[in-house]
Amino acid sequence: MEMIDKIEEYLDELYPNPKCELNYSKDYELLIAVMLSAQTTDKRVNSVTDILFKKYDTLEKLANADIDDLKNIIRPIGTYNKKSIFIKEITNYLIKKCNSIVPSDRKKLETIPGVGRKTANVVLSNLFNYPAIAVDTHVARVSKRLNLAKINDDVMTIERKLMKKFKKNEWSKRHHQLVLFGRYHCKAVKPECNGCKLGEFCKYKKDLYVQRQNK
Repeated sequence: MEMIDKIEEYLDELYPNPKCELNYSKDYELLIAVMLSAQTTDKRVNSVTDILFKKYDTLEKLANADIDDLKNIIRPIGTYNKKSIFIKEITNYLIKKCNSIVPSDRKKLETIPGVGRKTANVVLSNLFNYPAIAVDTHVARVSKRLNLAKINDDVMTIERKLMKKFKKNEWSKRHHQLVLFGRYHCKAVKPECNGCKLGEFCKYKKDLYVQRQNK
């Protein structure tokens, strides 16, 4: 069995029906939640958006929210000064230039303040079933450890390589699986290597073995 087949089989075994773990009930809420998730955890984002989206339950209310109140609500996720400004800019942009609708066009999405390629990929995949692979820290780490990408590859290079390795109609599923695998198994610190069925491909495990042999 080929390496990629074994990886797919194991990911399907662990996460047969992977889903985005950010909580949202409206399209623009996902867009904002993904923006907020940069450099923090989905769990922490969900804790602040639960408050944020209940207090400001429409796009217009968010656009007109007091900036200091936004900062106070999202303070626990860090970089709250910049992100609170993005909340205002995103909501105002949607109202003024998108008829209050999250656009399904990548180019238009990426013109929105605070929205980069990763955020656009997550939104396109989850809201519009658009085939996309968003490369976050988890996907990048797992890809490099499993030799799906090289150690010095940037996120765009990793995305291109993953798109070549996985079937296009499975990109979104593989993205979510790699995120969950990196979040709960192949963690940055103290990855759960015992019992992992991908050890034969894992650069981290091989490097760890060499380190132990050299002690």
